[in-house]
Amino acid sequence: MTKKEPPYFMYFPGNYRWSAGFINMLGSGAFGGSDIGELHKIGALLKDKDPEDDDAWFYACQKVADGVRVHAEKFAATGHRISASAAYLRACNYYQMAERFRTPKDDKALACFKQGVDCFHQYTRLTDIRIEIVEVPMGKESLPGYFVHAQNTGNPHPPCVVFFDGLDITKEIQFVRGVSDLIKRGISCLVMDGPGTGEAIRFRGNYLRHDYEVAGSACMDYLEKRRDVDAKKVGVVAISLGGYYAPRIASMEPRFAACVAWGAIWDYYGTWKKRIDSKFKTSLSVPGHHIMWILGVDTLEEALKKLEPYQLDGVVQKMRCPFLIVHGAEDEQISLQDAQALYNASGSTDKTLRVFTAEEGGSQHCQRDYLTLGVATMWDWFEDKLVRSHS
Repeated sequence: MTKKEPPYFMYFPGNYRWSAGFINMLGSGAFGGSDIGELHKIGALLKDKDPEDDDAWFYACQKVADGVRVHAEKFAATGHRISASAAYLRACNYYQMAERFRTPKDDKALACFKQGVDCFHQYTRLTDIRIEIVEVPMGKESLPGYFVHAQNTGNPHPPCVVFFDGLDITKEIQFVRGVSDLIKRGISCLVMDGPGTGEAIRFRGNYLRHDYEVAGSACMDYLEKRRDVDAKKVGVVAISLGGYYAPRIASMEPRFAACVAWGAIWDYYGTWKKRIDSKFKTSLSVPGHHIMWILGVDTLEEALKKLEPYQLDGVVQKMRCPFLIVHGAEDEQISLQDAQALYNASGSTDKTLRVFTAEEGGSQHCQRDYLTLGVATMWDWFEDKLVRSHS
């Protein structure tokens, strides 16, 4: 019996994790995050490498990022702002995708990550998109983010969407997952590194927490103080593990006017219990020990204990705002059954479960196999709920 070929592109056949990372970079090309020629250089450097050799992945992506950054610096030095900004954005993406498999985070990993952040900051200075580097107060701490201004609107107080990350995503990687298309719809976007992600954990020791509404409420407090946002029309979206963050936030913080779970989460404790019991033979986008790092624990047993409250039953029943769940029918990380359970339990009277099939594309985790279709679906929904709605 011949093994069924997957209905989506795998750059490294049989290697789910590297293929997922590569597809994430490839799909971001639609939003300025990659170039096929640069990606092919990465692929060539990884040809015939051991799929467990994450050092090889790190150095391949970093080497190409270094080359693209050199191009950016040359463009900038000769006054070619447009070329420089585009190259800085791609270099940032490659640096951060290089670093994501390298745990524990040693000095090389952190230096690589910081190089990516620095490239993005250069991008914000050169691009024609208005981006502010911001800090959102959260108790005695603050969370780093970018406020990206709405375009194509005469509204001095446009709606806004707060965009949180996931298990292994960052605000810079999120940006090249469609933010430039969201703002074209007259919606500003606050792109955040929440607890356990991005700069928040790497440079501030802000570990993952189950009560993510604390971060969500902090963002609402921040946005209510801005004079260029309609605080009555603020949505929230989060990707991958963000399918836990966003519904939790919208259920516990009633000021949010709309919510998108970009990939569903139902029982995250149960998800990791299965992964650990299988000795990580299930499809996983990061090394298994990543979960210990972001939770700040030393063993998988401690990680499971900390994950016990990461369940949405008993929480999403409180949700009242419009709710959209987007999920792939063949998601290998989180089952469609979990998406259905989340939909069924939500207390929202305006809720939609949008399932992408293999035939149309987007059937994989967070629509990585047809990113533009997933993004268009979510952003059109936000446009309907936050821009066109008069409620």
